[in-house]
Amino acid sequence: MLYLYLDESGDLGFDFVNKKPSAFFTICVLALKGRDDDRALTNAVRAVIGRKLRRQAKKTCAELKGSDTTLAIKKFFYSKICRIGFKLYAVTLNKRKVYESLSRDKERIYNYISRLTLEHVEFRDAAIRVIITVDKSKTRREILGFNEYIINQIKAFIDPAIPLDIYHALSQERPGLQAVDMFAWGISRKYENGDCAWYDVFKAHVKVDRLYLP
Repeated sequence: MLYLYLDESGDLGFDFVNKKPSAFFTICVLALKGRDDDRALTNAVRAVIGRKLRRQAKKTCAELKGSDTTLAIKKFFYSKICRIGFKLYAVTLNKRKVYESLSRDKERIYNYISRLTLEHVEFRDAAIRVIITVDKSKTRREILGFNEYIINQIKAFIDPAIPLDIYHALSQERPGLQAVDMFAWGISRKYENGDCAWYDVFKAHVKVDRLYLP
């Protein structure tokens, strides 16, 4: 079983004159092989929330977010998962290099960068089934379009006998999505601000970190 969690960091705004969008847009995939590792990651996320977030915020719906947690909490989180055999794959788009005509089709850009990221995944780790879980942020039409596009593009990398499923879920419901959010933020931060403080902590798990349109 190969578990893949996909999330983004940054935005797909392109009005650099009147607004202040991010200069880069990152898609990150966290890959886990086997139920034991997936369960270990889930338990670690919940433990960090219980010990570091819920007591401080006094909330029952606390979750890990790369943009909201301190570096100290990020390091504590990593200490809980560093021995899990997860891998990270990321592609970061330099938005200033995107053609103006293409910048209007945000759905196409999102799907394309997601595909570029997923193509780097080592699908030979999928012995039984591939499950891709995506942070839910799209309309029903966009979800159907994303699923069809991704399945058509990456099925050549997967044994036809192995099922491929794509789910779109809220991050509060999937600890794996909270984990990949932390890493996506760290990779994006490296490009956006030149800040590698968090990235340097987890970089040993990064298998691919590609800048698209450098």
